[in-house]
Amino acid sequence: MELMSAVLERGNMMRAYERVLRNKGAPGIDGMMVGDLKAYLKANWPEIKEQLQEGRYSPLAVRKVEIPKPGGGKRMLGIPTVQDRLIQQALHQVLSPVFEETFSNHSYGFRPGRSAAQAVRQARSYIEEGRRWVVDTDLEKFFDRVNHDILMSRVARQVKDKRVLKLIRSYLRAGMMEGGVVTTRSEGTPQGGPLSPLLSNILLTDLDLELEERRGHRFCRYADDCNIYVRSRRAGERVLASMTRFLETQLKLRVNQEKSAVDRPWKRVFLGYSVCQRKYNVRLRVARKSIQRLKAKLKMLFRSGRGRSIWTTIAALTPKLRGWVNYFRYAGVKGIFEELDGWIRRHLRKILWRQWKRPSPRAKRLIRLGLSEERAWLSATNGRGPWWNSGASHLNQALPLKFFARLGLVSLMDQYHRLNSVT
Repeated sequence: MELMSAVLERGNMMRAYERVLRNKGAPGIDGMMVGDLKAYLKANWPEIKEQLQEGRYSPLAVRKVEIPKPGGGKRMLGIPTVQDRLIQQALHQVLSPVFEETFSNHSYGFRPGRSAAQAVRQARSYIEEGRRWVVDTDLEKFFDRVNHDILMSRVARQVKDKRVLKLIRSYLRAGMMEGGVVTTRSEGTPQGGPLSPLLSNILLTDLDLELEERRGHRFCRYADDCNIYVRSRRAGERVLASMTRFLETQLKLRVNQEKSAVDRPWKRVFLGYSVCQRKYNVRLRVARKSIQRLKAKLKMLFRSGRGRSIWTTIAALTPKLRGWVNYFRYAGVKGIFEELDGWIRRHLRKILWRQWKRPSPRAKRLIRLGLSEERAWLSATNGRGPWWNSGASHLNQALPLKFFARLGLVSLMDQYHRLNSVT
């Protein structure tokens, strides 16, 4: 079967449609919502299909969106229309198995059956082998700098259907709209569409082969985040220099020299994790930057919680906490989960203390929560601020752990133990 026929096959298109529905997502430049796609396709699919079969299909420009990056700066996204997301997803489903067998075992990002957790655990095993130096590389604006000709030459190694090649290139060249103005693109594959992660892996497979087959390095790559583990600083510096030359000459990509480094693994962050500094039984730990990012997100939620019920705030917290601990469940240093539990409860006590507002309602609340009348009034009139009171013994006694458990607050430590007991 020709590749384009496989893309347009009814079963493949139905799977793509269901995936687009599940992913939801923002509209593209035409304003069409995911919920409007079914009716639109009923009226227009025959014409769209014909254009794809004849190689005449032309995608709309993507909508430019910039979001803050965890390490500072902004990440550019290109949001395709819902119709183009559907076609890209259908392409992805057919192309992914074609290229999957060509990908390296050291590549973990955006691949079926592979995850960031596998990457960080493999990295830990390299460190335990005695590779206690890491070449931590950062590709400068990778998704914005991809060379279209080089990428398409890599795609063409496996794809011979000229209609598919033309369609992929048209997606690479699709303009980007910002403020009502469309600008053309001669490089880059902006994040936001289903094809972008697959195309990044196709391009960087050349890097994997260079490191693995030609040089025999131990490394882990997740999309454009690549760490190579070596036994000495000198070896690391040689690797960084040669890798930089390869990326810049062969793939026309630029290494960010300020963010790349040869360093000890416990001083670097890989996919949100770091490691403890020890020779044997090396344990993963949650990186300090990951903790800071979580606290920043939760502080925004706590600020908005001043004017709503504590139940509403805890309900908003729950999915964030479950998702966070599920990602960091492989950390062997677990004290941070207990520490964060206490920090979260303190912020919730602070919210309640603010909501009680004046000494009289504060004292009455404390009495109802089990404090003696004398202690309740002394606490309510102490003149201290909300943060001080939230950490003081009177609020810890009145609002203990079991109080928040009854309200449905997720304990990070309990979730950590539960997840690791299952595995």
